Amino acid sequence: MSTVLNEVLIANHDYAENFDKGDLPMPPGRHFAILTCMDARLDPAKYAGLSEGDAHVIRNAGGRASDDAIRSLVISYKLLGTREWFVIHHTNCGMEFFTNDIMSDLLSSSLKTASLDENACWHDGCEGPGSAEGKYINWLTIKDQAQSVLEDVVRIKSHPLVPSDIPVYGYIYDVATGRLIEVPEATAAGK
Repeated sequence: MSTVLNEVLIANHDYAENFDKGDLPMPPGRHFAILTCMDARLDPAKYAGLSEGDAHVIRNAGGRASDDAIRSLVISYKLLGTREWFVIHHTNCGMEFFTNDIMSDLLSSSLKTASLDENACWHDGCEGPGSAEGKYINWLTIKDQAQSVLEDVVRIKSHPLVPSDIPVYGYIYDVATGRLIEVPEATAAGK
């Protein structure tokens, strides 16, 4: 058994020993959803003051409004009653450090983990095999955080399955300070 697996199972055992939240309703109690990044430095429960059962938190690389993220938001609204949504990206996001071409090139040479050097250049051990399939995926990389938040809010608001009366707020989480910084253009577009 791996060390990580063992640690997770022990933590779960301890958590379940005193678990008393089995009667929480399925719909989120505070009726909102957050779309944010999967980055381990972000804890939406802490930065947004959440407890179990409060809100839906949808996470993916970059916190981007991918088809799957929009699918989750639509389910959150249509079946579970959320009435407000947040798009929250963050500073120093890994999605800023590569492009679609870089990712597809790295994957074509090897499926092993690549490394980033001090000059922000990616290196791959080229320990094949790789796959050309990476060139068919839009990795939704980020060039500018505020612009990407705006793009995602606009994409969500203009989606034909999203009701026009759901406000979508746009923010950037600062990993150095823990603060949420509004992207006014995104929040305006999300009204």
